[in-house]
Formats: sequence, structure tokens, C-alpha cells
Amino acid sequence: QVQLVESGGGLVQAGGSLRLPCAASGRVGAMGWFRQASGKEREFVASISQRSSTALYADSVKGRFTISRDNVKNIEYLQMNSLKPEDTAVSSCAARVSPWARVDPTEYDYWGQGTQLTVSS
Repeated sequence: QVQLVESGGGLVQAGGSLRLPCAASGRVGAMGWFRQASGKEREFVASISQRSSTALYADSVKGRFTISRDNVKNIEYLQMNSLKPEDTAVSSCAARVSPWARVDPTEYDYWGQGTQLTVSS
């Protein structure tokens, strides 16, 4: 059974950078990141196909965030630059059995526990 573990969350100043890793045990296809701010619905952040041929981003993070993966180590990363206070949320790693990147959270099969990111002004 696949398990996902995120880390790297914490407090960062606006304009700063942070990298979130998600370690996967077992075989996974596409992976992605979602986030949920307090009192708001979960939203798509980024997704990457199994072979890294496709990367999808929410408009709100495009140009600031980069999703990548290391299929040897079985780790997905979300590099976040130019962070804004509105990025404050619980960020969750997700994975699919299918290799194709997706933006719909219902298309994912596995989820990590989430890690809190707080961006201060």
C-alpha cells in the first residue's frame, strides 16, 4: 500500500522561498499538490505526470511554484518562490495510480497528512 509523507512546512516571510518534499513508498503514477486555507475549500496547486513530461499549475501559483519529482528516490517536490500571505494553507501531497497529471482531487488515490505553510507579511 502506498504511503505519502510531506514535510518542509513552516513559517516564511513574504517574498521568501520554501521547498516541500513528499516521500512516497510503493509505486505511484502522477503526483500533485493541493492546499486548503482555513475556512476555505481545498484547491489545486500543481500536478506532474509520472515521467515528468507534463506539469500543471494553478493560475495563482504559475511562475512562482515549480513541481518536480525524483523517481529514483520516489520523492516529489514543490519549490515555492515569491511567497505571498495568501499562500498560507495546509499543503497536501497526493498521488495517483494513473501516470497522467490531473487537477481534480477526486482523481487521486493516495494522500499525505498535510503540512502547514504560513507566510507572514
